[in-house]
Amino acid sequence: MTRIPEADRDIMEQAIYLPMVLTILNRDLQVIQKSPFKLKQPYLNLVEETLKVIQRELAEVKQYMNKNRLKVQQIKSDDAFTMFMFLYKGYEEHHNYFNPRIRNKVQELLEYYLFKRYMIQLKISERKRSEA
Repeated sequence: MTRIPEADRDIMEQAIYLPMVLTILNRDLQVIQKSPFKLKQPYLNLVEETLKVIQRELAEVKQYMNKNRLKVQQIKSDDAFTMFMFLYKGYEEHHNYFNPRIRNKVQELLEYYLFKRYMIQLKISERKRSEA
């Protein structure tokens, strides 16, 4: 059983997933730059703006973790699992993550940052207009 409250564990997991999302987007950015797209600038703009948003959120995660004495460190990894050590206010816990679960979560975050966050903002704007 974990001593880490769910909200803090979610933040610590963001410290795992967001750097992975950044790595993927940086690689994609290089592919787009080298691609034969006729009009590649819109794609570059989308990925670059998404990178900025994620970097800002990762900075907030790191700031929160420093302030609250939280730390995450990858300990070991094999074909199926990756183990992380979570340090929570002096307590140490080891958490094993199934690699396909990590991949699925990173994919989910990519979808959110590239598309779904805009849909959420659009729905909020529409709701405000209908209430006015």
